[in-house]
Amino acid sequence: MPAEWKTHSATQLHWPSNRETWPDERLQRVEKVYLNIIKSLSEFEQILLLVETNNVLSRVLKLFKAEGIDDKQILIKVYPVNDVWARDCGPIFVIRNNEFIITDWEYNAWGEKYPPWDSDNNVPEFISQLFGIKKVSTKMVLEGGSIDVNGAGDLLTTESVLLNPNRNPGMSKGEIEQNLKKYLGAENIIWLRSGLAGDDTDGHIDDLTRFLNEETVLTMVCEDKDDINYLALQENLKILRSAKLKSGKKLNIETLPLPKTKIEGTTVDGSEFVPASYANFYVANGCVLVPLYDEQYDQQALDLFKKYFPDREIIGIDCADLVWGQGSIHCITQQLYGTDEY
Repeated sequence: MPAEWKTHSATQLHWPSNRETWPDERLQRVEKVYLNIIKSLSEFEQILLLVETNNVLSRVLKLFKAEGIDDKQILIKVYPVNDVWARDCGPIFVIRNNEFIITDWEYNAWGEKYPPWDSDNNVPEFISQLFGIKKVSTKMVLEGGSIDVNGAGDLLTTESVLLNPNRNPGMSKGEIEQNLKKYLGAENIIWLRSGLAGDDTDGHIDDLTRFLNEETVLTMVCEDKDDINYLALQENLKILRSAKLKSGKKLNIETLPLPKTKIEGTTVDGSEFVPASYANFYVANGCVLVPLYDEQYDQQALDLFKKYFPDREIIGIDCADLVWGQGSIHCITQQLYGTDEY
């Protein structure tokens, strides 16, 4: 599996239209975030945008026109998406025999939490057929946000997700590792423990710790010992400090403070917390999209990405309205390869 910074053919996005995730005025608020992301991203790479119905398509085209978004870089397809989380249900590409192919993992909405999920589970098949890209079915539940790779054989994940009985109850840790090695080419797997409060995925790695290059990770830390996330993040940091890469080297670790995660009121599922994290960035062709949440720490985050991606434009995106739905920029994007027809 290539690292995210390897040149993409396109980025997959799903336009928000699920009223259970985005009730009342929340839908219009998150649409504005999407328009900002699409306007920024489309200047650097092609976008495959899935929209739920023809009515949604008409609305999207009107919004694009009003915002002055050039849709030449955007291929829009009507497809009955269940929700926006393209990272978790989209195709995960790997290189096999110098060719990009799709690994098609099962998706069950993070342990059957949010039915229906059947259409989203079929997205890899849809993309495979649409562009004639070879596909391999794994028969194992795995979300794209639950793993992160450096393209050199190292993979990060969490026990709270991959070992959760709501995913693959009949599989042992060893069997899960074998599938990560078989289908993704992972040679060295670093297991962190658990994730952020308010993360309904049970603790995705892309809110915690991500590779910045082959030897460096960004991991989130918490400065307030009374914060609900303090202990979990300290435990993950301790594991990272003792972990080794496939090469035998120790990890180079960069840290960023966790932004404010407690919100006024609650999310749709009753949580007082959201998984706001700078680790939910997206590396695209020529740019890095960085979620912004908290003026106290936002500039520190932007500066770190400028240091590690000096040849890419660093674009901050206000994601307070997006993360209210319990995910951010990385959660709604999925990098695509294998064809220039997107």
